[in-house]
Amino acid sequence: MKGLELGLEYYDRIGRPMLKDRFGELMDRMAVGFAGAGSECLGFDDEISRDHDWGPSFCIWLTSEDYRNHGKAIQDAYESLPNRYKGYGPRIASPGEQFRVGACSIAGFYETYTGLNHIPGEIKEWIRIPDASLAMCTNGRVFTDPLGEFTRWREALLAFYPEDIRLKKIASRCATVAQSGQYNLPRSLKRGDLFSACASLTQFCTDTMTLVYLLNKRYAPFYKWLHRGVKELPLLGKWAHHLVVDLVQPTDLKRKPPIIESACAVIVKALKNEGLSDSPSDFLLEHAHRVHGLIRDEALNKRFSIIN
Repeated sequence: MKGLELGLEYYDRIGRPMLKDRFGELMDRMAVGFAGAGSECLGFDDEISRDHDWGPSFCIWLTSEDYRNHGKAIQDAYESLPNRYKGYGPRIASPGEQFRVGACSIAGFYETYTGLNHIPGEIKEWIRIPDASLAMCTNGRVFTDPLGEFTRWREALLAFYPEDIRLKKIASRCATVAQSGQYNLPRSLKRGDLFSACASLTQFCTDTMTLVYLLNKRYAPFYKWLHRGVKELPLLGKWAHHLVVDLVQPTDLKRKPPIIESACAVIVKALKNEGLSDSPSDFLLEHAHRVHGLIRDEALNKRFSIIN
């Protein structure tokens, strides 16, 4: 059983009856679900995942006022629930990770991942939030949210970065894909520098996948889930997944540059199809500058720079 499925069933059969009995007057103000850090929130959990931070559990998100007035009582009640369900559990929290489940404020949940106690508005607020952090606070599933406040924050973040930031990030990834795959890998191989060659190859794979996430307007998750998640994206997702499988196969590194050049041609075509570049070059750095030129925000467009 997957963690999200387990969490929903555990809430429906064990958690909800308790909360309704003890906090009935607050039920129409509670949002409940499972989101945040952890493979189960992405639906990527398996038997290996179950040794820590996995088991029958769920999150209860409250307004700041309700959390101040009732948070401790709700958390105490949550902790009194059976720690085993259908043979699963108990959930063993990693040190310092107990906050992942149970009661918390809506603002506190999002602030954990964004650093803000409000929905980001200005460019300077958005640009400071890493993709992986936004992926964590928008993943998972909301089981119930009668008040709608938790979902309001969630939907605002799921709408994705402001377009100028997305363009800035796409331009950056085009530049780093060109640098690692088209430039540094062949030069490292000519020098016989195997470490630099392997590092360049890994960077190329990582940046190509994050570029595909950006093209799909989806937040790239923590690095170890990049490859697992990319194949689910409609635009170039399956292609990127197979590309990385080909590139990480233990074959002669000298066979990799032609694969990378072919991959970059696919990326160039996608950029042109999306109306992001009209450069005739096959070197992605040229396209990076074309994409960057589309940015309207004066501060972001002031100079080309690499950002994550």
